[in-house]
Amino acid sequence: MKHLHSPHTLETLSVLIEGKVQGVGFRAATVRQAHGLKLGGWVRNLPDGRVEALLQGAHAEVDQMLSWLLQGPPGARVSGVQHQEVQTERHYDRFEQT
Repeated sequence: MKHLHSPHTLETLSVLIEGKVQGVGFRAATVRQAHGLKLGGWVRNLPDGRVEALLQGAHAEVDQMLSWLLQGPPGARVSGVQHQEVQTERHYDRFEQT
């Protein structure tokens, strides 16, 4: 039986990543990392060259993901990561690239 998180234990963050983060496999690596941490949400490129992500999961795993995003995959050059907590009723079962 699959264990479902209580909505009260889920943390949801909106994250913006700046730097050389497009054209370097950033989104695909982010999906792999999020799957390893069992996070839900999504990641996408923005027209201005940044990457946007929505992370949802337990606090410890979301925190680990934020730490990873500060570096990103090889080839990326992250110059900044901004995040804010999001209040949502939606539960993301998977993490996907959009």
